[in-house]
Amino acid sequence: MSERIIELRHVTKSFGSVNAVENVSLHVERGEVLGLIGDNGAGKSTLIKILAGVHKPDSGEIWVKGRQVTGWNAAKSRDSGIETVFQDRALAVNQSIVRNIFMGRELTGPFGLIRVRKQLEEADRLMREIGFTSKVFNPKSLVATLSGGERQGVAIARALYNQADLIVLDEPTTALSLMETQKVFTFIQNVRAQGRSIVFIGHNIYHVYDIADRFVILDRGTVVAEARKAEVPSAESLIADMQSIARTGHVANEVGLHTPVETPA
Repeated sequence: MSERIIELRHVTKSFGSVNAVENVSLHVERGEVLGLIGDNGAGKSTLIKILAGVHKPDSGEIWVKGRQVTGWNAAKSRDSGIETVFQDRALAVNQSIVRNIFMGRELTGPFGLIRVRKQLEEADRLMREIGFTSKVFNPKSLVATLSGGERQGVAIARALYNQADLIVLDEPTTALSLMETQKVFTFIQNVRAQGRSIVFIGHNIYHVYDIADRFVILDRGTVVAEARKAEVPSAESLIADMQSIARTGHVANEVGLHTPVETPA
């Protein structure tokens, strides 16, 4: 069995009388891209915020690399090697690439002075590492001059600098062109090749199918189905099963999707 970077066991989170996430058990393996899909209101946003430590579960367990973590919060999430890139990417577009990567975590010398040259070298290394190949851009380029896909790349590079083992990408291809989406896919593939993991949340099932190694479907706060890509012949079959879930609350069991096996409490 591959190493599990993070594992949620029977996690529940409620807001008043609304159960946003209910008895969710899922895991992310090292070096995989997990596609997390579901319709609006499925609980994806709440689950992302639990992974990021923004929300503390009301019940359930969180395990990181085989060890249970208690008192889960944003600091423990980051200390566990988890970085989240939300839809707005949280980039300062009028600042350079290097400033965005190191903002708040600057490299300093013995007298507190910023090591400018070292930061430029590290930023350049990170950019090439994830697939920035154009000579047009360098670490001093303003983020405002980058395309949407390239800005997503800067956010991923920042997560890598923060030593992330797991990067959660919230709708990373929204409003991107075909070419820009392919750039994001290239960044993700390069990250996966380094043995790091990605949780890819998306509404575009074709995008999720193209990049993910395994799929988990959420519906009204619960995990209703999961499958490895080899078990699912096409994006259309994923869509068909999601439509079946919307109509009946169950998977059609025709294309390899299956109800997940419960993790022992």
